[in-house]
Amino acid sequence: MNLIRDAFMEDVQNLPDLRELAIDQVGIRDIRHPLAIVQRDGGVQHSVATISMSVALSHTVKGTHMSRFIELLNSQEEPLTVASFRCLLDAMIEKLEARAGSVSMRFTYFVNKEAPVSGVKSLMDYEYTLQGEIKPSGETAVSLRILVPVTSLCPCSKKISQYGAHNQRSHVTVTAQIAETMWVEDIIDLVEGQASAQLYGLLKRPDEKFVTEQAYDNPKFVEDMVRDVAGHLSRDARILKYTVECENFESIHNHSAFAVIHGK
Repeated sequence: MNLIRDAFMEDVQNLPDLRELAIDQVGIRDIRHPLAIVQRDGGVQHSVATISMSVALSHTVKGTHMSRFIELLNSQEEPLTVASFRCLLDAMIEKLEARAGSVSMRFTYFVNKEAPVSGVKSLMDYEYTLQGEIKPSGETAVSLRILVPVTSLCPCSKKISQYGAHNQRSHVTVTAQIAETMWVEDIIDLVEGQASAQLYGLLKRPDEKFVTEQAYDNPKFVEDMVRDVAGHLSRDARILKYTVECENFESIHNHSAFAVIHGK
């Protein structure tokens, strides 16, 4: 009886629209969904992603099929890689019968880091966003966005002080449009290698001594940080274009310092 009733239910969203106005983006925003992510070492970690999905809607159609976004997410069985993310984009366009669309997945990514002296291991968390868009021309663009927390030590403070120098936690955010598969760990390693010192979830006293002295021996302005990171991104053939931003949460001022470079 339900099948018979459903067969006669009118599909309102498929009715024609007479206003002749196309919609650039229509979809769902901020749905939370479990996710399995493939790591650079071949392992798989699990997280919960906040996902937004949208498609372009023709001026002739009244509404899109919102339920199909959820159906598509629920049908995904393959762990997340850049390649599987591209497949998801293609599947969304096909399932929603659209010419263009976009997907954004934001989640916490963990790296098991080893302390520099003691070797004790602990997890560091990073804010990771994978963004993809299929344009009306059929061109596909995929970008990684990763926020990497690091330590920076002020060169000026070191120069003018008889002892010590002020340092602070800094956030370096890289958004990179990529031409091929690129592991998020590659960008994390790149950014942490340009900081005064890295951050760790757990440090023993010998590690604290090492990290403190490393930062003191490697002072960086916020300008130094963005230039050093941008220089490496510019030389990476996998990256089509990028934005790198550094924000220093100043320890002796009631404000932050920041710098941004757009490249390629």
